[in-house]
Amino acid sequence: MANRLKIDFVSDVACPWCVIGLKSLEVALARLDGEISADLHFQPFELNPQMPPGGQDVAEHIAEKYGSTREQFARSSEAISARGAELGFDFQMAKRDRIYNTFDAHRLLHWAEGAGHQQALKQALFDAYFTEGKNPSDHATLVAIAARAGLDAQRAQQILASNEYAQAVREREQFYRQHGIQAVPSVIVNDRHLIQGGQPVDVFEQALRQIAAEQTAAGA
Repeated sequence: MANRLKIDFVSDVACPWCVIGLKSLEVALARLDGEISADLHFQPFELNPQMPPGGQDVAEHIAEKYGSTREQFARSSEAISARGAELGFDFQMAKRDRIYNTFDAHRLLHWAEGAGHQQALKQALFDAYFTEGKNPSDHATLVAIAARAGLDAQRAQQILASNEYAQAVREREQFYRQHGIQAVPSVIVNDRHLIQGGQPVDVFEQALRQIAAEQTAAGA
């Protein structure tokens, strides 16, 4: 019988390294199929919770936040695109020209967990932002993305028109920040093992196999 691991994937939908981290994790889990199964939960983290409506030019934002030049940003974007291509994800960085507020996307992800479509919605949000260049703070766009992920569009619209799940998302964000999560992606296995960053597939595979072996030994 496969070891079952609880995995909390703490991330933001506007974080390219979170895409790489998730894709690497998914490949690692596929390699470990039969040995390990995962109970995967996507937890909210906002890189830019104060981002105003309309967002900000992405190169300008990166320069202000990290001190990077446009040339450094371009090189970083190329490296991210190459890593994504290796993992089967199509980054279209030229279409990603603005950074947006992602709080409403996290509210929909919280709802989607209970509806059984959270991973599909996460993937659809990544595709919409990083491949199609869509605005993940726009409500009409979010409703269309939710429908693409198999969720009820009318229900998504109702949630976005209200403050539903806002408190729950803020509480989860606060929980992870209080427990030392300051950067994403942060992958927490069985509530105690932390893997940070967009790690290569081999790193995830080795870590998950080791955690599963320790779990087996502890239950023996």
